[in-house]
Amino acid sequence: MDTSDNTSTFRFDDAILHLGTASSTVVRAFTWDQIGDYAELAAPDGAAGRMVTMGRQEADWTSWERHPAGEELVLLISGRVDLIQELDGKEHRIELTAGTGVLNPPGVWHTSDVHEPGDALFITPGMGTEHKPR
Repeated sequence: MDTSDNTSTFRFDDAILHLGTASSTVVRAFTWDQIGDYAELAAPDGAAGRMVTMGRQEADWTSWERHPAGEELVLLISGRVDLIQELDGKEHRIELTAGTGVLNPPGVWHTSDVHEPGDALFITPGMGTEHKPR
């Protein structure tokens, strides 16, 4: 995990941005295997820190996730997906098309069905994120 230079451009397909309370850090050449390292880097910011990622949405998600520490912004840049939230024990589907977004409330399980592949931007309270199989 490389966090050495925040002054040059970076690509979101292999990096994340940590928005902290005092400063922000670009984590380059990031892979999801390093999420534990990211959690350690972000720990001083607690629930106020945010992880900003952009991901290619090519297939339905294979798991559910939730973020107890705060709301998550999902902004679809291209493609078409249904974001599915579990509310009161029922699935609530929200269609997202290019340029539309939604806020996942704190602690709400969510997943996604992809109808047309595309890219999405996520601003996530990374602290305490949980996953479960779909």
